[in-house]
Amino acid sequence: MLVEGTMRWQVTEDAPMALMLALAFRSMAGLGSRCVGQLPAVAPAPDPVYVTDLDREALALQFDGWWTGIARRDTRLFMPEVRPPHFEVFDRALELQELAYRAYDDAHRWATDRIREYEIALAARSPSRLADVYELIRERQFELRRQSSSFRLDLEVLPICRPGAWVVAPDTIVVSESLRDDREAFREWLRPLVHGLV
Repeated sequence: MLVEGTMRWQVTEDAPMALMLALAFRSMAGLGSRCVGQLPAVAPAPDPVYVTDLDREALALQFDGWWTGIARRDTRLFMPEVRPPHFEVFDRALELQELAYRAYDDAHRWATDRIREYEIALAARSPSRLADVYELIRERQFELRRQSSSFRLDLEVLPICRPGAWVVAPDTIVVSESLRDDREAFREWLRPLVHGLV
């Protein structure tokens, strides 16, 4: 995780395993239109898994409950990880637990590959991935002739199929890899957000 900030403000950037797994499960079960509907599909899409025998309404509700817990960094830290062999995190979400039994190995492999790609992209950038954020905040403080207001912003960089950014929870924005990798487009997207926060 990358962190930039001061005592007044903090911006983080990450590609968290929990969100990667969740979006892999969502794609594999064909829940894209029902769960976290504002987020487009992931790319590349993982192979689908057989779920027609599961209660899809219950599965969607359980997924949404899990997503609510993991979408924000500060609540994600207190959520148990999705781990075999029993997937205890889903002990009260039996449809989701069954999906995990069927899809975990492929979902975990897919998520691990995407995180590795993110880390390679991260290493290729210099000086720092969050230098743009720091510069824009510093420029805005100079324009206003004051220090920034207090805020926190968590940027979750995920392999979404089209460029963009989506608010998924207070203080949390999912940013597509394609937007994050385009420095100028990222700065143009971030500038009005910084103006509103600072």
